[in-house]
Amino acid sequence: MKAIQVKQAGGPEAMELVDLPIPQPKPDQAVVKLAASGVNFVDVYFREGRYKAPLPLVLGQEGAGVVTAVGAEVKSVKPGDRVAWAGLLGSYAEYAAMPAHRLVPIPQGVTEQQAAAAMLQGMTAHYLSHDTYPLKRGETALVHAAAGGVGLLLVQMAHNIGARVIGTVSTEEKAQLARAAGADEVMLYTQSDFEAETKRLTSGEGVDVVYDSVGKTTFEKGLNVLRPRRMMVLFGGSSGAVPPFDLIVLSQKGSLYMTRPTLVNYVATREELLARSSAVFGMIAAGNLKLRIQHTYPLAQAQQAHRDLEGRKTTGKLLLIP
Repeated sequence: MKAIQVKQAGGPEAMELVDLPIPQPKPDQAVVKLAASGVNFVDVYFREGRYKAPLPLVLGQEGAGVVTAVGAEVKSVKPGDRVAWAGLLGSYAEYAAMPAHRLVPIPQGVTEQQAAAAMLQGMTAHYLSHDTYPLKRGETALVHAAAGGVGLLLVQMAHNIGARVIGTVSTEEKAQLARAAGADEVMLYTQSDFEAETKRLTSGEGVDVVYDSVGKTTFEKGLNVLRPRRMMVLFGGSSGAVPPFDLIVLSQKGSLYMTRPTLVNYVATREELLARSSAVFGMIAAGNLKLRIQHTYPLAQAQQAHRDLEGRKTTGKLLLIP
């Protein structure tokens, strides 16, 4: 089978298209023939070596497809089932062997490409808006990168809850996408200072939560637009890692809360994984959550997919098609 493998950490060129044997399932595994693999910034972090994993490794944390074989102990899935997953390495390939208890069923009304596009980013948007800081109707959220993969879904979920959404984007094209997703106000951080503009839009009161996937270039100013005792949710670093931070600043700015969540802790049990994925798939099937699959690439073009993602040229979701 074809797969994208990293033998030494580095840039997009570190990803090689290689031939590997089709995996055989261990007793607790299922082998899945992939229909689509999601491309995410976490893949960049593993490729660069920022997140550690034994080398060589097959990249990819998200996928969907059809079960072709199961191990002797597997009862939860069977050959022919449509399944999806997130948070498991090995998805940039034609086949993948995955722990069966981490696979979720894809319901009717959701395609395999939609499932691959929604698992990581959709469940991330769900835990951010429903658990990390459970938004309430009438509250105000600032969403950075509001036209990105997570951003567009997070804006929709926040809007559906009834929150006021302020988004930041880099271009007018992205601003239009964020508005269409339900953002009440959108600012171009390339043309205006989001700190000053957010304070103006909230009459100086600030917002209840900042959802920040950008990191280095937005973090400090983000703290300045929070109301006292509200929360900074830092869930990514597309502009780079946030420098070391003195926690006393949180008290000086109004007894603020700060968290650096990750999806794995919000789907820690199978019950929570099934509940969260089911909630996201239900929103998609009902038409309440619209996915923007911006581009699909053949598996062999994984390098280009990463270049496009890192170049901040993308809106919505990128998929690799084996």
